[in-house]
Amino acid sequence: MGTTTGGGDVRDGEREDLLAIVADQRGNFLYTLTGITEQQAALATTVSELTLGGLVKHLVDMQRTWLAVIDGTAPAEVGQDELDPGRNRMTGNETLAGLLDAFHATAAEFDRTVRQEPDLDRVLTLPSYPWAPEPITWTVRHVLLHVFREIAHHCGHADIIREALDGASTTTHMVEAAARGNRADGDGDGVDGKGTDEGGADGGGTGGD
Repeated sequence: MGTTTGGGDVRDGEREDLLAIVADQRGNFLYTLTGITEQQAALATTVSELTLGGLVKHLVDMQRTWLAVIDGTAPAEVGQDELDPGRNRMTGNETLAGLLDAFHATAAEFDRTVRQEPDLDRVLTLPSYPWAPEPITWTVRHVLLHVFREIAHHCGHADIIREALDGASTTTHMVEAAARGNRADGDGDGVDGKGTDEGGADGGGTGGD
């Protein structure tokens, strides 16, 4: 049984555990960005068009999408034209710092929404997609687990892009940050995205690459 705080948050073991593993994966993702420059953030280092900056942008959009599903503001249908991969590319007027600010703000909003959700078993109707035209329902818990899976999935992409960029290891960055006494959580509260390395970003987490 959870307890409700004065701010309307519901605190219970399962909810906090699920939010903790989501925050941990966000932190692992941010570690992969340690020390990169604006130019490196926009650089595709594999045969894919994926970039580190583009992945930040995608994870912001992904969490906003699922926030809309939870709060009932998502569209009933998402068309093919709205799934253009080009939406996940950094544009000329976007900066890594700006994307990271959006990342932290969206993470904080997502976690706050989940904590204020009265019932993780509440059933949600997802938008229809070209590959799933029939209505699909998930619980809020399912959405939370899916967000965790999405972030973990793209942590792997980020590792590959970063290693191809300069051979850097996420685990090495984590060890170095721990030695400096730095640890920042991926919950929107602890990382400013500006970092301690010149021209780069810094992040935190507890898992490996």
